Amino acid sequence: MATRTSPSRRQHTAQQPGPEVVASIPPVPVTAEAARLGFLAWMRQERHAAANTVEAYTHALAGFLGFLTQHLGKEPDLAALAALRAADIRAWLASLSNAGLVAASRAQHLSAVRGFFRYLDRRHGLEIPAIRLVATARVRPGLPRALTVEQACDVTQHVDDVSDDPALQARDVALFSLLYGSGLRIAEALGLDVRDAATLRTSQTLTVTGKGSKTRIVPVLPAVCAAIEAWLAVHPDAQPGSPLFLGARGKRLDPAVAQRVLRTYRRLAGLPEHATPHALRHSFATHLLAGGGDLRSIQDLLGHASLSTTQRYTAVDDAALLAVWRKTHPRA
Repeated sequence: MATRTSPSRRQHTAQQPGPEVVASIPPVPVTAEAARLGFLAWMRQERHAAANTVEAYTHALAGFLGFLTQHLGKEPDLAALAALRAADIRAWLASLSNAGLVAASRAQHLSAVRGFFRYLDRRHGLEIPAIRLVATARVRPGLPRALTVEQACDVTQHVDDVSDDPALQARDVALFSLLYGSGLRIAEALGLDVRDAATLRTSQTLTVTGKGSKTRIVPVLPAVCAAIEAWLAVHPDAQPGSPLFLGARGKRLDPAVAQRVLRTYRRLAGLPEHATPHALRHSFATHLLAGGGDLRSIQDLLGHASLSTTQRYTAVDDAALLAVWRKTHPRA
């Protein structure tokens, strides 16, 4: 005989959410620190944010919550965040200024906090109205500092003076030749694997992955192809899946090591202090523009999302022309 279910029993059962409904509701974090960790995990796993972006947000938010702990007298919870006043956030920005952070860095820290608060609002329904009352200071971007053609070529031709190891010499020449010859970011170059260099023999191009995991194809000069081939000839582990640029311990080369190599060389060669790996990318764009390259093409080569970013190099070119005029014109 079938068992009959009473109406009250059926009603109670129907009101219970299924397991898939429960799983879709994100748990509400108890503390601001737990919310911060959830936000960073969301950036990595769902937004697929670049490692450098996650690292910058990690540092900025840890500093923000650390300030609030001292400012409020206890570790903040979500209720404390919701109760923040604009004056509290401005006090944090003032502390950053007192610590020596320039306007651009303060704007980046504030952007991280805004992103964190948007996440809390959308994921957990926690509205923090105070953030809307704090304006971001206008930051005029500084002009990119490029090397001269002679200085950039000097780096690519003589950076091997830093090391006595022939393999490291070949690696450094290949790396810095690629940065200047193709305008890559240091992270893009160090993210390449040996298999990525296979296209150099057929098309003299590389496919690189830039910001936001966007890929682009960049041409590679014959001299740079030759430098990379020379490095591959002495590469300790030239398997297709191995990193193209290795450190002394056989791991993927760390950006800090590349920066240290160039810092050592610029002191040996008497180059200016702004001779960094990123300055080689600036030099690539500046020298292309000076040679008649159009902005749209340079934008594609650099992987800029916005043309306005690339337009900064026109100001560099204009500033260089003005400097020449002031130096050489008899009435200047």
